[in-house]
Amino acid sequence: MEPQVGPRGQMQHGNDFHRRNLLAGLGASALGIGAAHFGGMAGALAQAPAAAVPHRIDVHHHFSPPQWIAEVRSREMLQQANVDWTPARSIADMDAAGIAVSVISITNPGLWFGDKAATGRIARACNEFGARLVQDFPKRFGLFATMPMPDVDATLAEIAFAYDTLKADGIHLFTSYGDIWLGNAAFEPVMAELNRRKAVVHVHPTAANCCKNLVPDVPPGVMEYGTDTTRAILGLLFSGAAVRYPDIRWIWSHAGGTAPFLAGRIEGNVARLKERATRLPKGAIHEMQRFHYDIAGAANAGALASLLKLVTPAQVLFGTDFPPAGPSLSVVRSLAGLGFGEADMRAIERGNALRLFPRFA
Repeated sequence: MEPQVGPRGQMQHGNDFHRRNLLAGLGASALGIGAAHFGGMAGALAQAPAAAVPHRIDVHHHFSPPQWIAEVRSREMLQQANVDWTPARSIADMDAAGIAVSVISITNPGLWFGDKAATGRIARACNEFGARLVQDFPKRFGLFATMPMPDVDATLAEIAFAYDTLKADGIHLFTSYGDIWLGNAAFEPVMAELNRRKAVVHVHPTAANCCKNLVPDVPPGVMEYGTDTTRAILGLLFSGAAVRYPDIRWIWSHAGGTAPFLAGRIEGNVARLKERATRLPKGAIHEMQRFHYDIAGAANAGALASLLKLVTPAQVLFGTDFPPAGPSLSVVRSLAGLGFGEADMRAIERGNALRLFPRFA
């Protein structure tokens, strides 16, 4: 059995003192963390079911800071499972599923509702909350810092704060903001900064303004999330951003949405691309094979059949989409029934993530 993840190493260099003072000053009351979140944690965890030593690394695990819930409670796409989230529930679920560490992120409905100031305020609150959670449970959580997109200046400031002060493990983006997708020229400064920092960027789908409720009684998660993921991937590919910023390490949710299934059609369109020599000199599939893909919501034969025709298991990461997707153990069981060999299973569940997050070793 593999050992549990070790504690976060000591911080170094110039911002250490500021970070320690900041986090020390962010007490439970300052973060809005009441008894429902951190209180009674020991008792709750003592009642968690016994399991083998956790070893899996979950790169698609959601958290719900109280400030975020207060801002988005009335918005569509906010599921009750997210409203009811607590750190204790996350850890109990992780223990039951043999998950050593989860890298937490914000889910739908995101943070962008047309007010830049509000989005910036919520993003900072979420990131400070997440950093406190990692500080309190360094063996169990990592942080994908959420960004106040589409405000480019605020996002650049938040990237610096997330990495230099909070020591985040990566950055979290959504596939689109209103009707603007990743790859848009307006986001070039953000892409350049993420590339400079060699950022690990997790991308979560949402439903763009154009495409909500197109089919009665079919929620966005059934089809639109996968489609919007593909739009974002195409935005990066055909704008040339994937080539211009090769040091960004992308993780696409839900096995890349419909992009693996459409890879042949995507590649076929490259020949008609203007400025192909600079935007996609080696083709679209070459760039898609450099991306990483999590299996949240896609631990089934149909989704992975397409994905594994595009990439090898070395690009596939374990993810659960807890809490809205339900118990993480169901993902473990589904993955176990898909016929992976022992080496590939070890890589998907843990080894591939360690290449992106070596501190978890």
